[in-house]
Amino acid sequence: MANKRIFLSLSQQSGWEQEYVQQALETHWITSGGPNVDAFEEGLENYFGNEKFVTALNSGTSAIHLALILLGVKAGDEVICQSLTFSASANPILYQGATPVFVDSESDTGNICPTALAAAIEDRIAKGKKPKAIIAVHLYGMPYKVQEIHSIAAKYEIPIIEDAAEALGSSYKGRSCGTLGTLGVLSFNGNKMITTSAGGALLSDSKVLKEKAIFYATQSREATVHYEHRQIGYNYRMSNICAGIGLGQLKVLDANITKRRENHLFYKSLFETIEAAELFEVPHADFISNYWLNTILVKTNTEKKRSREALRLAFEKANIESRPFWKPMHLQPVFSDYPYYGKKVAEDLFEKGLCLPSGSHLTEEDKNRIKEVIVDFFK
Repeated sequence: MANKRIFLSLSQQSGWEQEYVQQALETHWITSGGPNVDAFEEGLENYFGNEKFVTALNSGTSAIHLALILLGVKAGDEVICQSLTFSASANPILYQGATPVFVDSESDTGNICPTALAAAIEDRIAKGKKPKAIIAVHLYGMPYKVQEIHSIAAKYEIPIIEDAAEALGSSYKGRSCGTLGTLGVLSFNGNKMITTSAGGALLSDSKVLKEKAIFYATQSREATVHYEHRQIGYNYRMSNICAGIGLGQLKVLDANITKRRENHLFYKSLFETIEAAELFEVPHADFISNYWLNTILVKTNTEKKRSREALRLAFEKANIESRPFWKPMHLQPVFSDYPYYGKKVAEDLFEKGLCLPSGSHLTEEDKNRIKEVIVDFFK
């Protein structure tokens, strides 16, 4: 019998999800909003030390879109975006009719490069187009260089949308990722640290901003008896069913983070003696990663037929899922005509980078199978 498939990142149920979902069904709260949504937002706010106001939405993409709206981004504006990321970081820029300006990565964290960012801002200003916002991403749970990036943003007075979709449980200098930017974004997709099956959240500094976000997320319905709309709205609010799943997931959040970091220690011990690959780790103690996904760079060796893709295929042969790094946005056909600043760091990371199975569900048997493939490949 074939080995069961080891997936890249699966959710881990707490057992409480069914209870909250059942309550929603029994009380007929099976639409957007509701008691579970309120409780889920409160739970997240408590997790972040009540430092931020949380708006629960149907996706992280929706959260980025609403962040752009709240910052006043409109058609014809420009928004800087990290190139090495998932397309959901960049797509909402086009939803607003704005222009994405892509910026290269730096090699320490794989995230937005401070040098390239400063060059991009200065050049856009010289061209008469000061960017309206910066979208910076904590890639695979690794915090970006917060101090450098935020210092540049402050110098030019440009707000930061902090894309922490993959970084729930990560931190920089003791502060949680998601709470560091002008606005923060989380994702609760099925492969994230916790899931609501599909969902996301927007983190803001005030109740006023939260109420504005809810207003836009509920079709911009005015406070009248009839349905009155004076602005374009969106159907972005999280459902009460999904929030029930999220309430159950909050109970295992800390355990999931611990397990992901234990996975990293497993990979660290495995790759310590393998010179043909480099495991991504935090640069120093200011950075704490949740290691949502553990990632490596494979040094290409044509003679030994070693490459990122060769290792991926070796995993696939063993029925183990692995995945290349995100293909940079400036290399994507849909974004290829937009401005790009930097060199080829993001491109190099894409060519050499591989994401390894990192789910909080990994068993010792799973790890042994993963180890067997890696040892055999690099022997």
